[in-house]
Amino acid sequence: MRKTFFIWVSFLILAVIASVAGTTYYLRASIRERVIISTTSSLYDTGLLNAVETRFEAKYPIDLNFISVGTGIAIQHAKRGDADIILVHSPTDELGFLTGGTGVNRKIFAYNFFTIVGPEADPAQIRNATPLQALSKIVDSGRNGTAKWVSRGDNSGTHAKEKSLWTDAGFNWNTLAKESWYINVGSVMGETLKKADYFSAYTLADMGTYLKYYNDGLISLKVLVEQQKDLLNVYSAIAVNQTLHPRVNFDGAITFMKFLISDEGQQIIEQYGKGEYGQSLFYPAVRLLKENTDSTIAQWIREYAFFNGSECPSEYRKGYPELYG
Repeated sequence: MRKTFFIWVSFLILAVIASVAGTTYYLRASIRERVIISTTSSLYDTGLLNAVETRFEAKYPIDLNFISVGTGIAIQHAKRGDADIILVHSPTDELGFLTGGTGVNRKIFAYNFFTIVGPEADPAQIRNATPLQALSKIVDSGRNGTAKWVSRGDNSGTHAKEKSLWTDAGFNWNTLAKESWYINVGSVMGETLKKADYFSAYTLADMGTYLKYYNDGLISLKVLVEQQKDLLNVYSAIAVNQTLHPRVNFDGAITFMKFLISDEGQQIIEQYGKGEYGQSLFYPAVRLLKENTDSTIAQWIREYAFFNGSECPSEYRKGYPELYG
């Protein structure tokens, strides 16, 4: 009887401990804020945002929730008030988001380059050409049946960049999209790369996603055109205007933005990928723009991604002047 009594007492003590632990966990979880981030897929699929999330959540009582989509859809989420902040890479769309009143406090935090990748045989012979020369050669080869092009076709930042490059090369994108050699995927970057690999086709990719998929053995496509001004890819964080959407966590969004542009956040960006891929997948932009550490790249960013000489003109700022100090 005594033995049975002690067993039951032990069970009771364990149950109480478990209950207290569970209640403590629930209370701790319930007091944490939540920030919803609608983000371009390249930042998420490469794993960069997982690294940022781990360090951020260890420092702040805020849970980050990511929605990985293209830039166009990310902006739509924000316009509906379904996100607190967006991470995107299409300056033209970003300007529309700001002027429309939904986006505020834009801050450039990173950059890398798009690249034109394709099969090692390179049937269009674009290796080391300029981006616009490469596209012209791909059109000629596509029309004579020796090459294919795969497009994201999803109104993402990458898709917007592709369309602008076709225009600069002297082609009508809507016309090209109807031709048999031009394959529209309507999906995220990773799926687009895999489809291009399947068809031994050319495509435009952000370097970060390409490196991840190539090094993980998911594709065999080769980098053929890279690191040129026309292929610059700039990433911005934009908070959602609380005046239009009172339920958004504006302060939490700004806290996350401040972390991204802090020395710690910028170091995470700079170091991410070096050990695994031999180079950074993304490059920090804050110090570069502030101190002109590489005047050529800094000027490219200003020409490509600034509006009226500023990453965020004053009329689109809602407090927090320290973001721009």
